[in-house]
Amino acid sequence: MKWFMVKTFFLISLMFIAVLFGMQLANEGIHNMKGYDDVNFKDPFAVNENEGGELQASILGNDISSHDLQRKKEKLEEMKAYNFFSSLGKSLSDGISEATEKTIHHITNLINGE
Repeated sequence: MKWFMVKTFFLISLMFIAVLFGMQLANEGIHNMKGYDDVNFKDPFAVNENEGGELQASILGNDISSHDLQRKKEKLEEMKAYNFFSSLGKSLSDGISEATEKTIHHITNLINGE
C-alpha cells in the first residue's frame, strides 16, 4: 500500500508539472505565432506590485481591487435581485421536506398502532 501511494503521488506530481509546462509552451507558441510583441496582448491573469507596495490583480486586462468587489456587492444588495429558479427551488425543497416528515410521521403512527 505504501508503494502504491508513493507511485500515485509521483504520477500526480509528474502530470501537474507536465500541465504547467504545456501551458508555458502554449503561451510561447502564441507569442511566436504573432511574430511581434504587442503591448495590448496581456497575460490573462497578472498580479503586480505598485509603488506603494500594494498588490494589484488584473483579469483579462481589467484591474480588480477589493473596492470594486465591495461596490458590486452593494449594488447587488440594492437591486434586491429576484431569482425565479432560486425561489422555485426553495419552495420545492420545503414541500418535499414537509411531505417526507408527514409520511414518516404517518408510518411511525401505523407501526405504533396509534
